[in-house]
Amino acid sequence: MPVYLHPDSFEFPSVEYADSDGLLAVGGDLRVERILAAYRLGIFPWFNKGEPILWWCPDPRFVLFPQKVHVSKNMAKVLRGGEFEITQNTNFEGVIRACAKIKRRGQRGTWLIPEMIAAYTELHRLGYAQSIEAWQDGKLVGGLYGIKMGRCFFGESMFSEVTNASKAAFLTFAENFSEAGGVLIDCQVHTSHLESLGAEFIPRKNFLLHLGLHATDSGG
Repeated sequence: MPVYLHPDSFEFPSVEYADSDGLLAVGGDLRVERILAAYRLGIFPWFNKGEPILWWCPDPRFVLFPQKVHVSKNMAKVLRGGEFEITQNTNFEGVIRACAKIKRRGQRGTWLIPEMIAAYTELHRLGYAQSIEAWQDGKLVGGLYGIKMGRCFFGESMFSEVTNASKAAFLTFAENFSEAGGVLIDCQVHTSHLESLGAEFIPRKNFLLHLGLHATDSGG
């Protein structure tokens, strides 16, 4: 059964209290201190407009080890051909707002409500939230954003307005992240898109061990 958070405390219950779907806690707010405290424990906020803030820590956890990323022959050709210009942290607001607008199968609306956008934009200002952009002919056509802590990256959302744009952004990021010493990309929940790129399920206890070892630094 989920635990209701105290409004004046940034403490979270043990993840062992999460229900079978991974729902751990309800309530609180989206102050950056609370969000960062959550990520350090492997917890993330995810809720729809009109709902209370919901905090999750599913078991198993869907992750990607960047050194195991899968690049198909077609995507290798796309990357070599320079079809997209890939940048990092050049248009965070453009990426997160595009992620909020993109229509997704099975979803009636977006969980990226204005309060979430404001919170993650502030985390970007502080150096924790980062964006990766895919450009084509000078137009932002794809990208992703997430939270970086030490050698871990917590992926939040991605969008694509052109075929392969988000894949190109993600694969370029994963390669660069690995080369820079990154060890884990948290994908949070399963998607076939990320599974095709090499993401896999691992037990939550293993995921938390990785966080304890590698998510101890600040963003940047």
